[in-house]
Amino acid sequence: MNKSQKEQYLREYSILKAQGKPFFPYAVAKDALMACVVMACIITLSLVLGAELGSKANPTTTTYVPRPEWYFFFLFELLRVIKPPSLVPLATIGVPTIGMILLFLLPFVDRGPERRPERRPIAMFTGIFVICAMALLTYEGANAGSPTAIEMPTPTAIVQAGGQTLAEFEAGKKVVAQSGCLACHKIGENGNDGPGPNLTHIASRLPRQGIARTLVNPTAPMPSFKNLPPQKFNAVVSFLSQLK
Repeated sequence: MNKSQKEQYLREYSILKAQGKPFFPYAVAKDALMACVVMACIITLSLVLGAELGSKANPTTTTYVPRPEWYFFFLFELLRVIKPPSLVPLATIGVPTIGMILLFLLPFVDRGPERRPERRPIAMFTGIFVICAMALLTYEGANAGSPTAIEMPTPTAIVQAGGQTLAEFEAGKKVVAQSGCLACHKIGENGNDGPGPNLTHIASRLPRQGIARTLVNPTAPMPSFKNLPPQKFNAVVSFLSQLK
């Protein structure tokens, strides 16, 4: 914006300001009225629909699936997308901090006096991009599966075999994910690197019989799975014996 354009803008602004209404009490009254409407809607929804509290926490269960509040779903999904442990600080601290810094610097980058959206491309693009990104991540986070699930594709040979072989593999995958195994073991991109060994290719190191013996008589601190129902135990062995 050159000097003549700036002077023209200031003249037009002074004319419009003289013709306009003062901030108090007109704008204040509108904001207060809108705040009352929002509060009335929240109170009405609270009285009519109530708040979902869910079941009581059970510290003894291994199948509990922790979920964040809906306004943290975008960060929850961001952690699901950025899976390598070395990049977790980037997902939890780096990305939100960089986003806040960019939004803070936006008024200093786009200093144009224009208020029309089509004349403020930088501000409009940034705002729309941030809103769309957070909306997409929130939607994906709300519809994401269990964070304790094993996100591993079923081998082609198992799919082609079908029948009981496929059923035992899928059932075993579910039992392993819900039995707390991922707290000490890593399977594919899921789980933790220790204290137990990586189970992604366990069948390449142990035969089916060895896996079954380990589940019955494991090395401490791993618990024994001998008390599992036979159907679940066989499903776990079938699943692990296919990880090659």
